[in-house]
Amino acid sequence: MPRLIIDRISVEVPPGTSVLEAAKTVGIWIPHFCSHPALGNVGACRLCAVKLLDGPVKGLQMSCMLPAQDGMVVSTTDEEALAMRRNVIEWLMLNHPHDCPVCDEGGECLLQDYTVAGGHGIRRYQGKKRTHRNQNLGPHIQHEMNRCIQCYRCVRFYQEYAGGTDFGVMGSAGRVYYGRFADGDLESPFSGNLVDICPTGVFTDKTARFRARYWDYQMAPSVCPHCSLGCNTTPAARYRELLKTMARRNDAVNGWFICDRGRFSNATVNDPARPRMPLVDGEEVSWQAALDTLMVRLAELGELYGPESLAIVGSPRLALEGNALLLRLAGLLGAGVLCYFADQEEGERVAAVVDLLAGGNAASMADVRQADCVVILESDLRDEGPMMLLAVRQAWRNGAPVFLVGKHAPLDQARSVSVEAIELSFLEEVPLGIFERAVVICGTGNNAPAAIAMLARTEAKVACLLPGPNAFGAGLLAKEHGTATLAEAVASGKVKGILALEADIPAEFLAEVPFVAAADWLPTPAVRQAQVVLPTTAWVEMDGTYINNEGRAQRFRQVMTPGIPNRSPSPGPQDGTLHPPRVHRLEPPGSLPLSAQHLLVSLLERLGDDVTDPFTGNREQLRDLETTEQGRLIHEIS
Repeated sequence: MPRLIIDRISVEVPPGTSVLEAAKTVGIWIPHFCSHPALGNVGACRLCAVKLLDGPVKGLQMSCMLPAQDGMVVSTTDEEALAMRRNVIEWLMLNHPHDCPVCDEGGECLLQDYTVAGGHGIRRYQGKKRTHRNQNLGPHIQHEMNRCIQCYRCVRFYQEYAGGTDFGVMGSAGRVYYGRFADGDLESPFSGNLVDICPTGVFTDKTARFRARYWDYQMAPSVCPHCSLGCNTTPAARYRELLKTMARRNDAVNGWFICDRGRFSNATVNDPARPRMPLVDGEEVSWQAALDTLMVRLAELGELYGPESLAIVGSPRLALEGNALLLRLAGLLGAGVLCYFADQEEGERVAAVVDLLAGGNAASMADVRQADCVVILESDLRDEGPMMLLAVRQAWRNGAPVFLVGKHAPLDQARSVSVEAIELSFLEEVPLGIFERAVVICGTGNNAPAAIAMLARTEAKVACLLPGPNAFGAGLLAKEHGTATLAEAVASGKVKGILALEADIPAEFLAEVPFVAAADWLPTPAVRQAQVVLPTTAWVEMDGTYINNEGRAQRFRQVMTPGIPNRSPSPGPQDGTLHPPRVHRLEPPGSLPLSAQHLLVSLLERLGDDVTDPFTGNREQLRDLETTEQGRLIHEIS
């Protein structure tokens, strides 16, 4: 491996590592704009200049484009290199609008940081600034072309990495322009990553525009709940309102990016129509009264029809802790039905996936990105797991063939991957063992036990898309503790009451039972028909655990306090302010929603159960979950 000296520090790095990356390994930060770990280096910004004092190459060089070599002696603080960087900053600032006070990138802007760090404070050129017309790129992305520094990050991500075709670079020399041929919504399901990729403020989150500065946000590490892939995110909130969601790097899962569904689906959390107060027969009551009423009606149900007439329903979108506590609640109440999937076939498919992946042959998205062959079983990845589509594209860019089993090719909708249609028998006839890193992907509608049994015989890793962020965790519990199916029990008339926790139960099931109690933060059919409604917190308002589609347990942390956002969307009386006085009567002390697990603890305590560990009595992997390393796979936890 090449060994070189950077600022008098000796460093040894793998072959092919750039001097820029080699410097990072020893804590030396060389300013740069265009370089990005997921996109590579192009040497466009010219800011990463260093001076080579000795070795096979000498003189002023761009560190991002220079592979580390034996014997190199590099100085990042040489006066010639510093002068080069100062000149680059001055050139970039010639046409910059200097609008930091109103720019949403302020506080997290690399251009701002490097300008201040380099000491640039005076614009010596007095000529007229070049200006560009901004485009309307849709409801999510705000475009401000005059802030551009021509680093090419945006077009490299959008066209090369994500496969988008409706956005690119136009013009030349001093009139380079990044945008569309005409105003219009960006078509890529990954367009929101332009916000994170851009090192200045050309692309900002329009949904959070002028709402807060970066240092005003409440942030915490979280996991996206909008599909089963478990992408890592950093939600940002202010005044108890979720304003934006940013990608959080996890090389084993989503890498550097997230999809637009995960980034811009914040409206449901902030929805004023969310269940926020306990209801009994449609009337708002206190938490104490709601819990008392629930316990009384459950007791009455047991006296009339027996305790086995109660069905308790969990959910693949309920955190693992809540689903685990349902086991204890069902045991204490003597419930006749405990299920985690309202749809029987869905539950069977997930249980089969849990069995299939128990041997450790699950494919992570990192495995998909590095695969040398990808087979997709009739799945619309753009709908079922958009980031899986992005992972498949990276494999295809690296030369892996992509085969699609099915009558339609939904990947063509994204225009990002060329696929070859094949029959299912291909997997039986052609041994995937001839490939070193083959991956088979099946979607939520194709995880039938027969297909999964066939997948178990393939010599490839398997990635199965599941119907919720914690479907794998719910499948673990249902496989060992689930009882009769909800549909059979309701149809037979055995079930007279349903207690649903964040469960999406079909309305026809609910109409067949005389008593329904629902705990949820979404206005589901169960909430609309329930006699007792208990509001719960959204994932950004609590701590919890999801197990993603490959069996990877990931913790998410509370970002903000639950409750009605302090900042109302209605304007003030005269000046249109967004800071009206708080109406405290709407939120008396003790009226805020509870997380599902805290709600269940309250119910268990009323039944005389002293809850100390939600995983007590469950399988070994779950008991060790609180102390295990973040991101471990379930089959690895002993």
